[in-house]
Amino acid sequence: MPMSKPLSRLPKPSRSPRSWGGEAREETKSTPPSPPLSGGEHESSLPDKVGRGVGLSPSPDKGRAGEGLDTAFLPYNKNLTTLARENRKNPTPAESKIWNEVLRLRQFADYKFLRQKPLGSYIVDFYCSELRLVIEIDGDSHADTIEYDGERTKFLQSLGVSVVRYTNADVMRNIQGVHEDLCERIEKPPSLVRGEEKLPL
Repeated sequence: MPMSKPLSRLPKPSRSPRSWGGEAREETKSTPPSPPLSGGEHESSLPDKVGRGVGLSPSPDKGRAGEGLDTAFLPYNKNLTTLARENRKNPTPAESKIWNEVLRLRQFADYKFLRQKPLGSYIVDFYCSELRLVIEIDGDSHADTIEYDGERTKFLQSLGVSVVRYTNADVMRNIQGVHEDLCERIEKPPSLVRGEEKLPL
């Protein structure tokens, strides 16, 4: 079966995600990290979880230095990183399809998505820190996990993250519809897309 071409890149939406939520925040230019001090320590002006300037890397998704400074750090269970790495090596067919045809290498409107990203005590299928968006692909056994998925979505929303769900069938049979739905969602403020939603495609 011939592989379909990756979908073309889209221009970024005109409204910056940093201005969503009613009030526009003034964007500030970030400065590169300070050079190491003696002993290999780095001076940081970023507050940690309790407000002191220690312990945070410049980017919550391990991007280049200076990227992601305006994105809040989301807590995660470090014990999940090995399992997340294994999940990345063994994606489901639907995860592989949406990754390769829509999200990989900033194909989707030049946004960076990560696969199998630990957030809190969960591992989400796909996450974009700039949009604060989680994309979940629900397998055939989703009916058995509705309560669990509801708790998981509630937790992610408490972190200020939007959750969008698609079924395996949506991805495998209608990837163009999934792409179009995502395009519509990023054009709207998060308050309009926040929550666990499944739209018919």
